Amino acid sequence: MSNIAEILSNLVHQTAFFNLTIGNYAMIVVACVFLYLAIKKEYEPLLLVPIAFGMLLVNIYPDIMISPEEASNGVGGLLHYFYLLDEWSILPSLIFLGVGAMTDFGPLIANPKSFLLGAAAQLGIYMAYFLAILMGFNGKAAAAISIIGGADGPTSIFLAGKLGQTTLMGPIAVAAYSYMSLVPIIQPPIMKMFTTEEERKIKMEQLRPVSKLEKILFPVIITIVVCLILPSTAPLVGMLMLGNLFRESGVVKQLTETASNALMYIVVILLGTSVGATTSAEAFLNLNTIKIVVLGLIAFAFGTFGGVIFGKIMCKATGGKINPLIGSAGVSAVPMAARVSQKVGAEADPTNFLLMHAMGPNVAGVIGTAVAAGTFMAIFGV
Repeated sequence: MSNIAEILSNLVHQTAFFNLTIGNYAMIVVACVFLYLAIKKEYEPLLLVPIAFGMLLVNIYPDIMISPEEASNGVGGLLHYFYLLDEWSILPSLIFLGVGAMTDFGPLIANPKSFLLGAAAQLGIYMAYFLAILMGFNGKAAAAISIIGGADGPTSIFLAGKLGQTTLMGPIAVAAYSYMSLVPIIQPPIMKMFTTEEERKIKMEQLRPVSKLEKILFPVIITIVVCLILPSTAPLVGMLMLGNLFRESGVVKQLTETASNALMYIVVILLGTSVGATTSAEAFLNLNTIKIVVLGLIAFAFGTFGGVIFGKIMCKATGGKINPLIGSAGVSAVPMAARVSQKVGAEADPTNFLLMHAMGPNVAGVIGTAVAAGTFMAIFGV
């Protein structure tokens, strides 16, 4: 009888109830809120559902992220191995391959001035970098945090791994992906604050047709130019352009379909759950996380501001031919930021169609954020 009691006691004490902290329960609540936002509100569900579930798992069963060195049997937890693919920059690079295969670069090719708007929207990155230094982070940590301003989760993870900031990768990635999903909420007030009703009503001329040859040459030329200047950007820019070359060449349809569908979704599952699993209560509930979340918001806000203000400058320079709203799409959250530009423009004039014009700065922002990451790696000799 005593043996049975002992067995039952052991079973009871093996349940999570006896091992969780208040912090774990708090993170479980946060995970449920993220799931609500993803499922009920449909805020980037492809990202938030796996992230939130990874957050849920690691706070119920922390050993799911345990390394082989820490495990009593020498075998690491499931999500630990997923997470290694983040640290090794494999998953972020594969995400860029999928994005390239899914994205039409035609609007950027048709209007090269969009590169300027994409560059202007990187203002938030550099603003956040200097603020992070002032808040006590070292140079590499500040650089990793600042990339949140590009609203680009894969690049944030990529740079944090390259700069050795793995202890901050969880908060950085969650902040980056959270702000990506909240683009429709955060951007419109900033866009309306710094534009007039008349500017928001500006209708832009139809973009010129882009030839197939131009679309094929573009990824090749961008890869050569950018990677010669900043070789460290090759994993991101190279994969982005390879995916786009799959799409535009027209001779590898199977590769295009795989990269933009099956592979992309597999990578999203692995990346999302592993990122969510870095948010254990011990790693996430601290002052640095609060600082990162605040800095990320500031970076994202200033990125939107920079794009809109430069859009206003271009509007004046072209005699009112550029709608400043498309500048906000330069923050790189493809294609949601472009859709927000379209939505805000349509609110001012339902007949206004800005989506394709906004896709130019949007794609330029993806390249710009990768270049910013490469610049930081060059600065720190990585």
